Amino acid sequence: MKRRTLLIASAALSFGLPAFAADPELTIYDWAGWEIDGALTQYVAKNGDKPTYAFFGDDDEAFQKATTGFQSDVVHPCAASVPRYRDAGLIEPWDTSKITAFADIDPRMYDSPHLKDDGGLWFLPLDTAYAAIAYNTNDVPAEDVASLQVFTNPKYQGRISLPDSNDDVWSLAFLATGVSNWDNVTDEQFKAAADWLRLVHPNVRSYWADPAEMTQLMASGEVQVAWSWNDGVALLKAENYPVAFNRSPKEGAASFFCGFVNIKDSAGNEDKVYDFVNSMLSDEGAAAIVDAIGYGISNKAAMAKISPETLAAAYLDPVTTPIFMQSPTTPELRARMIEEFEQIKAGF
Repeated sequence: MKRRTLLIASAALSFGLPAFAADPELTIYDWAGWEIDGALTQYVAKNGDKPTYAFFGDDDEAFQKATTGFQSDVVHPCAASVPRYRDAGLIEPWDTSKITAFADIDPRMYDSPHLKDDGGLWFLPLDTAYAAIAYNTNDVPAEDVASLQVFTNPKYQGRISLPDSNDDVWSLAFLATGVSNWDNVTDEQFKAAADWLRLVHPNVRSYWADPAEMTQLMASGEVQVAWSWNDGVALLKAENYPVAFNRSPKEGAASFFCGFVNIKDSAGNEDKVYDFVNSMLSDEGAAAIVDAIGYGISNKAAMAKISPETLAAAYLDPVTTPIFMQSPTTPELRARMIEEFEQIKAGF
């Protein structure tokens, strides 16, 4: 099994820069760590080199750069962020006739008027994974992480890490306060979630910016419990650190799905845009993504070819606890979450 090491952090230092300059006719603006060689096999075979990559740390950073003139051809946001790209007029619909695996993509992953409407498919789903509790099995008993209230436990003051990501911290806070989705959040529910995050804040050693930072914090022993994505756990396991990933606390876990948006009037080669997404969605792409970072992909036929044992090892097997799906949010709720989270991190 060939997974990335903790040195992936070096890529994270290059946010917004062409850290992997290759094919000059295609620039992908992506999450750090997503330049996965095995998923690009078809693209390289056809075009001779990998695309040029630039990296971001979270959806808010990606959108901010996209609106201030950063040039790319394809961006890889999560679904909750897509309405912003549409409202800003940054993207154009996908031509599904050019997407080889489109018939095999799980339609639930674009079943939203924010993602697909009469104007076309605005969001091409690629990947899905979980946000759940990662913990050091040497120091943290399993019973301590049976509830999301572990993050408020004074026993772990200064030994907690949360993502510096609005979607992830708010889905955690809503779950912890008894809310299973954010479709119709009331003012009272929002306040309860914000109050919970303020209660957790003194326990937080660091708000991690990317999985590499989270894994380094846990590997060093500074952090014992984190709200993590699958890839952070995959990185730690690949280095034989004592880590487990509890997707079944009593309140539940979160799930997110991300994919590609096609930047309107970009300077790149449009044929290569489709070469790229077809490579990522291929059978080889699915296997490489599961192996490298422990994420599933939207191509159901490709995922069906991966063994149940491999999926379980990547924490992609089904769970029975409640799942908070990070679906697209309204611009008003997103703005409110961003503003409140900044206040909480500042100690207010």
